[in-house]
Formats: sequence, structure tokens, C-alpha cells
Amino acid sequence: MSEPIVFISHFRIREGKLDSLKQQIQKVTEQIKANKPGTVVFLQYLNEAGTELSIIHVFPDAESFDRHSEGVQERAKAAFETIALTRREVYGMPSDQALAMTRPPDGSGVSFRLMSQLADGYIRFI
Repeated sequence: MSEPIVFISHFRIREGKLDSLKQQIQKVTEQIKANKPGTVVFLQYLNEAGTELSIIHVFPDAESFDRHSEGVQERAKAAFETIALTRREVYGMPSDQALAMTRPPDGSGVSFRLMSQLADGYIRFI
């Protein structure tokens, strides 16, 4: 059995774009919930100042992460008008394809962290 994957993205909200982002957040959440059943957790958090956004995804396995990634370029296009990627974290080992897509290009200024080995723990799906 494949191990779970936790994927966290951190963004800076572009100046004057918070209201637009809040509208996008609701739309994206509805789309993910309806079209990506393997994405078992999809949470978006804003900092108190409204200048940063973090998105947390949890997938039961690497295959679910791959399915979630389908169409991500289209979903991200509108988002990047309101946010700029600053950091990505992956916990667990995604497929080579998902890892390549998730890892920022060298020199991009985006930090990346891969914690590929699950030491212990559990996720309770109730």
C-alpha cells in the first residue's frame, strides 16, 4: 500500500488582490471538492494581516496526488494573478512526475522541502 502524501504550498498575496483571492478561494474549493475525490484534505489559510496564504492538501496515496495534479496548470493560471509562490513542502514520496512538477526550477527563489520517509504515525479517516 502506498503511503499518504501531504503537500503544503505557501504564497504571498499580491498587493490589492486580497478580495479577488477570497472569491477565487471559494470557487477553487468547490471545484476540488466536486472533481478530486482523492484529495481528502484541502484547506486554505490566510494570515491575520491578509498578506499570506497557505494551502494544505492530504492524499491517501501517490496516485491520488497524481489525479489531483491533472489540470493544475489551468487552475493555477488565474490564481497566480493574485498570489506568488514562496515555498512548497512535500511529506511522503510522490510519483516522479508529481515530484518534478512540484519542485520549483533552480533560481526561482521558491524554497522546496521534501520529507520523503514516513517514520511513523497515522491518519484516521472516520
